[in-house]
Amino acid sequence: MLFELYKMGRILAIDYGQKRIGIAATDPEQIIANGLDTVSPNEIFQFLSDYFAKETVDKVVIGKPQNMNGEASASMKYIEPFVKGFKKKFPNMPIEFHDERFTSVLANRAILESGVKKKERRENKKLVDKVSAVIILQSYLESQRMKFL
Repeated sequence: MLFELYKMGRILAIDYGQKRIGIAATDPEQIIANGLDTVSPNEIFQFLSDYFAKETVDKVVIGKPQNMNGEASASMKYIEPFVKGFKKKFPNMPIEFHDERFTSVLANRAILESGVKKKERRENKKLVDKVSAVIILQSYLESQRMKFL
């Protein structure tokens, strides 16, 4: 064959937290975001290495904590060392930041509305981080689509 069809890779999203990191990814066509996992900060680079080895990923979107005035929030000081380590470990992987304001609130609301019981919500804080990563990624995808309208 003279040419091969371009195969799109997934887009991965990271909701970085000091205790837990929520991770989401798109389908190969980059249409919809799905929750993958929640890992601890000391597991993130191994998780990413394993994931990149088995899946084609075009870019990583990292949630950017911002204040209401658009300036970076104090939480950014925890994300910057992660990003520095990421760039060192995966120098060819493009990174984009995306506003993560209100994602935890939206995640909690989505979990509540999905019918998860109160006891389970209290016990499973990992779910909020994973759903937050999904919200960041879906918001990013929608913002990219709006650029073409």
